[in-house]
Amino acid sequence: MSELIHHSVLLSESVDGLNIDPNGVYVDATFGRGGHSREILSRLGEHGRLVAFDRDKAAIDAAQPFLSDPRFSIHHCAFANMKVVINDLGLYGLIDGILMDIGVSSPQLDDASRGFSFQKDGPLDMRMDTGSGMSAAQWLNCASLEEIAKVIKQYGEEKFGTRIAHAVIEQRAIKPLETTAEFTKLIDQAVPVKDKHKHPATRTFQGVRIFINGELKQLELGLSEGVDVLKSGGRLAVISFHSLEDRMVKRFIKKQSQGKQYPSKLPVAQELLDQGKVLKPIGKAIKPSQAEINKNVRARSSVLRVAEKL
Repeated sequence: MSELIHHSVLLSESVDGLNIDPNGVYVDATFGRGGHSREILSRLGEHGRLVAFDRDKAAIDAAQPFLSDPRFSIHHCAFANMKVVINDLGLYGLIDGILMDIGVSSPQLDDASRGFSFQKDGPLDMRMDTGSGMSAAQWLNCASLEEIAKVIKQYGEEKFGTRIAHAVIEQRAIKPLETTAEFTKLIDQAVPVKDKHKHPATRTFQGVRIFINGELKQLELGLSEGVDVLKSGGRLAVISFHSLEDRMVKRFIKKQSQGKQYPSKLPVAQELLDQGKVLKPIGKAIKPSQAEINKNVRARSSVLRVAEKL
């Protein structure tokens, strides 16, 4: 298979947000195809260090050329488990910055064999780590009507989730779902009102993918573990691609920056109000420029948020 083109989203903005110290220690929590890692390494001096993570074996394979750089290492695991790895490396509390680029990558979408895209026919898999867990097809062919509908509505924000779930149940009674083309056709037929700006399968594929990979739970754990391993003054930069992720990141940063809460009318000294504050937001949410969107249409929904550990 030829190398699939990948454009790292908000590349300069996200790495700028880390406020790179040339001698610092950084984490690329989602290596992908290494665009962000390459940029971070270009700003590090000879004593700097970059630790990368990815649960996709294809990403680990793509990282092989980076291993000739003694400043770089990569670990085949989800970033939600970074605390254990960072601790084993003796770097707990010493991390200067963490970059998270959440969600599915362009190479994953473009590779039909991975089953992430409704635009390419292939096995209905959707697993980021193909060595563990159930594929989307396996789950769809055994889950209950209620569970399928809930996943599509909750994670895909698809209002016709129940109709699509009924169609899945009816279809699998005749023949189990096996391919993305079959699932896409089923969704198209089940959705009665089409959005002229979005393919009818977009939200459902998103919802099933998020569920199969436990993406929101991974993000919740990753944010918490990331803050734990950061040093004081260390930065957390998170790029998200849809509202569920962005809301989670926004709420996490807000909660971590509020400190201990007291009744509104209770007179409390400022030093007590500041107790418990862990993060401070850095600037406002950043979105891609029109020039970047013109170059890479998949960047259009991305949002970058940056916070610093106190």
